[in-house]
Amino acid sequence: MTKIECILRPGKLENVKEAVNDFGIHGITVTQVIGCGLQKGRTEVYRGTEYNINLLPKIKMEMVIPDKDVEAILKLVTKAARTGEIGDGKIFTYKIDNVVRIRTGEMGEIAI
Repeated sequence: MTKIECILRPGKLENVKEAVNDFGIHGITVTQVIGCGLQKGRTEVYRGTEYNINLLPKIKMEMVIPDKDVEAILKLVTKAARTGEIGDGKIFTYKIDNVVRIRTGEMGEIAI
């Protein structure tokens, strides 16, 4: 099993969620986060004062999937989230040893 963690533009969440659901992955966790990378923030003016905002709003989407689906999901998420601009985000993958469904006690891939 593999955990896929995606840092995305907030406006791309629905595109990615729909693509992942259409693939058959229904267990996802979504969190609103802030961060910075190559995008380096932006400058805004509020009541005549200039402010440098270097932590930008992003979405973190997490899912655990069978190893056989990893490459397909990576391509799918990349295609759905890409704008071609700096700040499109990143995808991280982690190996998962085990998972337990608390309600039933099922373990392994059957629990995801």
